[in-house]
Amino acid sequence: DLGQKRLLYEDLGVSEYWVVNVKKAQITAFEILSTGGSQRIMESLVLPALAISLLEEGLRRDRQMDNTKVSAWFLATAQASLQ
Repeated sequence: DLGQKRLLYEDLGVSEYWVVNVKKAQITAFEILSTGGSQRIMESLVLPALAISLLEEGLRRDRQMDNTKVSAWFLATAQASLQ
């Protein structure tokens, strides 16, 4: 996902690309640059103010809590970060 697929998305003009490793609870996010190429980002540009680290924490919590509790935690945390 970090090689050919990322290059394809760059060619297609996709604005943002995430690689999710569920086992490691790790997300690598890229902004596709209009000048060509890409750069790693720590906050979504498509979903403003959404920190990639928040999504990673959600993946980690999903291993310890049921989906309903993780969803409630995520929504509350995301809303608090917008205020």
